Amino acid sequence: MSEKAENTSNPLDMFKWIVVAVLLGGLVYGYETYEEVSVLYRALVAVAVVVIALGIAATTLKGQSFLTFAKDARMEVRKVVWPSRQEVVRMTLIILFATAVVGLMLYLIDMVLVWGIGLVTGIGA
Repeated sequence: MSEKAENTSNPLDMFKWIVVAVLLGGLVYGYETYEEVSVLYRALVAVAVVVIALGIAATTLKGQSFLTFAKDARMEVRKVVWPSRQEVVRMTLIILFATAVVGLMLYLIDMVLVWGIGLVTGIGA
């Protein structure tokens, strides 16, 4: 079994990530600097800058692998058999009942321990 070491570092990818970081950093700086400008315009510019930054990031090797992962995850979610509404309601009621029973049991155990320790130490409430 020979494993080939891949050289995944690309100087162009590093430059792209730096551009993405500068764009997002500039966005934060500009959003705070131009507070007098309408929030609507600042939000539109922010959306545009984020879309541009994501577009640049998607062209990198890590960005492409993330997109592949997202597509695979989406296909897997489609394969999931989701429970019906009736099953969800039934399981929720069972969990609520079990939680109430365990809570009551812990309360009773606590009360017995407090009573027992009170008897032993002579500190009674």
